[in-house]
Amino acid sequence: MVEGSMTQGAGQGPVVRGMMIMPVVPMDTVTPTEPPDDGYTPTRRDLPVIGRAPAPEAPTVAFTPVPEPEPGHAPVDGPGPLYVVGDVHGYLDELLAALAEKGLIDAEGRWSAGNARVWFLGDFTDRGPDGIGVIDLVMRLSAEAAAAGGYCKALMGNHELLLLGAKRFGDTPVNSGAGTASFQAAWLLNGGQRTDMERLRDHHLQWMSRLDAMTAEDGHLLVHSDTTAYLEYGDSIEAVNDRVTEILQRSDPDECWDLFRKFTKRFAFRDDGSRAAQELMGIYGGRRVVHGHSPIPYLTGEVGSEDEDGGSPVVNGPHVYADGLAIAMDGGVTMAGKLLVQQLPLAD
Repeated sequence: MVEGSMTQGAGQGPVVRGMMIMPVVPMDTVTPTEPPDDGYTPTRRDLPVIGRAPAPEAPTVAFTPVPEPEPGHAPVDGPGPLYVVGDVHGYLDELLAALAEKGLIDAEGRWSAGNARVWFLGDFTDRGPDGIGVIDLVMRLSAEAAAAGGYCKALMGNHELLLLGAKRFGDTPVNSGAGTASFQAAWLLNGGQRTDMERLRDHHLQWMSRLDAMTAEDGHLLVHSDTTAYLEYGDSIEAVNDRVTEILQRSDPDECWDLFRKFTKRFAFRDDGSRAAQELMGIYGGRRVVHGHSPIPYLTGEVGSEDEDGGSPVVNGPHVYADGLAIAMDGGVTMAGKLLVQQLPLAD
């Protein structure tokens, strides 16, 4: 696509590629009437946002340090330890606690991990109470980590694409396999929070629009979605990242919708097993695929659908499957599961 690459700097500061910011469509004028597109499936937890009154101001998070965190990370020669963070979906309180438990931040929420390397796997907003607060935290930690000799970076999730589309295109009709749809209707159906839209600023949009879609670290192929749809966008990590950025720069609603729809696909490594994981790694490299997106309770069958009643799912850590070639990191925080922060490689 474009000249250059999407490689992110130590402070999550890649080369800015000139994102087009469209006017905001007033949120209270839109009544989503169209059925969901075949590229995404709203669940029961998404539906209460439809037709509700504007939410109150985002809550102020009171951070309580987790007792007895893991030891701090003393500087060492070479790259620091590698961590990945699963889907956050606006649960800022839980994110702060999980990062503190691993010794990555201190009691004030500041970076304390020295030259450690942290990758967020995407989906910062929607469903939870403070998506913008999550983005602000990740942006700040990126700068603090860079100053300490480490880094804190993030991948593009389908909910970042959805929020960008809702902001840019509002209720502009887009072509879908199931008929007419819009980004704004899909955003509401998938847990969009009005307080997030109200607090969304240009610097948030610019930051989201230049996130990488995938990366490789220490033999791990890191992506957001458990899908092979990445193969449609390039035959190298750099090509995929450049292609996604090019699509977002062009700002064509149908093209952006198609990108969102494909990034919303899931279960490739569950349904097709190791074959799908090997196909992806055969092109992009790596010995294991690490992803978010699909909650572990879905992958394990503990929760078959959102309509099932029962207790909270039990998630103790990442889920290794597909003959050991895939690691799932979405602990299901939106369904009272666990927000996962994990050091790689996993202990055998």
